[in-house]
Amino acid sequence: MNVAISIESLTFEKFLAQYGNDARYELIDGELIDLEPTGLHEQVAAFILRKLNVEIDRSDLSWFTPTRCLLKPLALGVAFRPDVIVLDEEELYKEPFWEKEPIVTLGSSVKLAIEVVSTNWQNDYARKVEDYAEMGIPEYWAIDYLGLGGKDYIGYPKQPTLSVYELDDTRPVYKKPKQYRGMDIISSSTFPNLNLTAEKVFSAGR
Repeated sequence: MNVAISIESLTFEKFLAQYGNDARYELIDGELIDLEPTGLHEQVAAFILRKLNVEIDRSDLSWFTPTRCLLKPLALGVAFRPDVIVLDEEELYKEPFWEKEPIVTLGSSVKLAIEVVSTNWQNDYARKVEDYAEMGIPEYWAIDYLGLGGKDYIGYPKQPTLSVYELDDTRPVYKKPKQYRGMDIISSSTFPNLNLTAEKVFSAGR
């Protein structure tokens, strides 16, 4: 669940000073958002994190999955905490904050960002899709293991859906997402050898 907290508008700098070390919060347009993850939400995130790390090790890639990381998009007053993020170690030297703070500002540093969809699903399907694309993050997953998203995003009748967004080749927007349900095998450009069904991911949250 994501809950907005009514306080004075925060800049990114104020948010970082007050809440930068608290994984419970992120910032959207100066508004403090309490992520309030459930236990099942965390199980899904932990499951996919484990699977991706196996693939990283198997392919001997210079990628890693930080336990704490803030994304600073182009928009002002915004700081996101993806549930899972895969970073490229070889790109981090370009990041202005990285040596002192686990903050990522460049899409080139990110191989994949993943959000486990919660009750405030609009942020995962609309706002983050827009901001992650503008950053240039090449691939984004929205794992809607409870089928919470609006019918315009996951169809009707609503059902658990894993949406994979890939960046357009010519402009900073995502193409129409590929969607996976049930026994569909997830196809990922970032992890082409991943052999995983949507249902296996969803079952981690049951």
